[in-house]
Amino acid sequence: VQLVQSGGGLVQAGGSLRLSCATSGYDGYAIGWLRQAPGKEREGISYISSLDGTTYYADSVKGRFTISNDNAKKTVYLQMNNLKPEDTAVYYCAAGEEAWVRARGDFHGAYDFWGQGTQVTVSA
Repeated sequence: VQLVQSGGGLVQAGGSLRLSCATSGYDGYAIGWLRQAPGKEREGISYISSLDGTTYYADSVKGRFTISNDNAKKTVYLQMNNLKPEDTAVYYCAAGEEAWVRARGDFHGAYDFWGQGTQVTVSA
């Protein structure tokens, strides 16, 4: 049972990055992306349902970030475009039971299992 992240790094404002989350043992769980900036709480910014592909985006990333799921590779991606300095944070993928994530996917408490985190830094 693992969530293994890859991607991230340093990019200039307006640039793009793609994060990957390879999953195993999480069939039936929703997968979300959360981030934590220095001095701030961890916030859920996007999730995707394993049941019907329903997606959610926080207002702060809507229209710029896209979550997707490659079922064959058991990998969830977060494509991040038009990045802003305020997107700088440690990004985590996480798995949670569908009901909890659908109800409160913006809250870190809705998730049970976590990836290792990856730093995204956006320079002005």
